[in-house]
Amino acid sequence: MKEYRTISQVAGPLVFVEKTEPVGYQELVNLVLADGTEKRGQVLDTSDEIVVVQVFETTTGIGKDTGVRFTGETIKMPVGKDMLGRILSGAGKPKDGGPDIVPEKRLEITGAAINPWARGSPRQFIQTGISTIDLTNTLVRGQKLPIFSGSGLPHNEIALQIARQAKVPGSDEEFAVVFAAMGITKEEENQFMAEFERTGALEHAVVFLNLADDPAVERIITPRLALTTAEYLAFELGYHVLVILTDMTNYCEALRQIGAAREEVPGRRGYPGYMYTDLASLYERAGIIKGKKGSVTQLSILTMPGDDITHPIPDLSGYITEGQIVVNRDLHRKGIYPPINVLPSLSRLMNLGIGKGFTREDHKKVSDQLYAGYAEGVDLRGLVAIVGKDALSERDRGFLEFAEMFENRFVRQGKDEDRTIDESLDLGWDLLKDIPEEQLVRIDRELIQKYHPKYRKKAE
Repeated sequence: MKEYRTISQVAGPLVFVEKTEPVGYQELVNLVLADGTEKRGQVLDTSDEIVVVQVFETTTGIGKDTGVRFTGETIKMPVGKDMLGRILSGAGKPKDGGPDIVPEKRLEITGAAINPWARGSPRQFIQTGISTIDLTNTLVRGQKLPIFSGSGLPHNEIALQIARQAKVPGSDEEFAVVFAAMGITKEEENQFMAEFERTGALEHAVVFLNLADDPAVERIITPRLALTTAEYLAFELGYHVLVILTDMTNYCEALRQIGAAREEVPGRRGYPGYMYTDLASLYERAGIIKGKKGSVTQLSILTMPGDDITHPIPDLSGYITEGQIVVNRDLHRKGIYPPINVLPSLSRLMNLGIGKGFTREDHKKVSDQLYAGYAEGVDLRGLVAIVGKDALSERDRGFLEFAEMFENRFVRQGKDEDRTIDESLDLGWDLLKDIPEEQLVRIDRELIQKYHPKYRKKAE
C-alpha cells in the first residue's frame, strides 16, 4: 500500500493531499502520524490535482510529515443478529462494555436505493401507545414521518416512549427498533442508556449514540450506520424495523460545518445547496420491498431553530417525508405531556393503515370529528380574548370546553402510559358524548349508534 507525504493544507476536519494516483470517492484512508499513531478518514472529494480527506477524529498532530494511505475500500458496517440488545457509538463501536460485533456480513453504509417498481405500498398500523399519534396522525409500517420539535421541548422523552412501546398489535411478526442519537450531551447519553436498560426495551433494539464532542464527520455517518443495520434486519432477517433518528438538526449542522471547511458556496441560511439531496438519501431508505418479509419505518426528530417551521431543515424534511408531527411550546408551558399539537400535524399515509381489518371501522370518522371540534375550540379562544366568554353562544361555549378537555384528557398522558388503539378510540368517544349528536356531522349515523357511549350503555 503506497504512502503519500504530500499534505498541503489542514482545515478543520479536512486534510488536502496533492499528487496522488486516481482515488475513489468515499474511499477509506489511514493517516500515520509522526509518532506512529493512526487516524482514519474518508475521501470527500477527488480530482487529478488534489484529494480532500475528512478525518473521523480531531486533526490535532496531522502535519506535512503525516503519511496518507488509501485503502481502496469504502466504509462498511459489520452486521449480524446478535446486534440486537447492543449500545454502539456513533461510529458503530461497542459502548456497552460488550465484545465487538461478530459480523455475518459487512454492508456498505450508503445503502442501495429501493427500486420504485419494487416498492410495496405502506400498510399496517404501528401502535406507539401515544393517542395523538395513533388516533389522529397514524404511523403506518414503511412510512417516513418526522417529529418537528423545538429547543427545550421533551422530544427525547417522546422518542424513548415510542422506542419502548412501539408494536404491531395482533401480530406475532418480529419487531425491532434501531435508535440513533446524534450530537447529544453526556447527560442525555446516560439518560438514554439508563432508560433502555430500565424498561427492557434494549432486548429488541440496536442503539447508536453520537455525542456533541464527537467529530462532525462521525455525525454524518451515524444515521447511515443505523439505516444499514435496519435494512439488514428488515430485508435479510425479516424484521419489521422502526428507525428513530434524533436530532436531524445536529446532523444538518455537521453538514454545514463540513461545507464551510471545504469553502463551498452556501445555500439558504449557510446550509449546503445539496442538503435536500443528502436528506433524501437518508429518508428514502424507509419502505417495503415486494417479496421481502420485513419493512423499515422511519421516525426522524428535528428541533426547529427558533421554532421556525419555514427553516430549511424542517422545510426540506417536509418535502421529502410523508407528513409531520408538531411538538408545541404552548402545550408544554401548560404542563401537558406529550405536547403534540394535532392541528398542524399530518400523516399522509394514515388512511392506508386504519379502518376495518387494521384498527377499527370508526377510526377515520372519530379522528376527523375530534380534529374539527378541537380546531373550532382553539379558534374560539381568540374570540374570547376580544369579546369575553359571556358573549359566546351555548354551542360555542361547548366547543371551548371541548378544546380544554381534549388537551387535558386526550393529549395529556403519562410517560409510561401505553394506550391501545381501542383505549384511544373509546377515550375519543367519551369526549364526543358531551357534544350534541346533531353537531357530530363528520360521523355516520350507524357508527354513532354502534359506538356512542349513550347507545352502548343501552345495548349493555
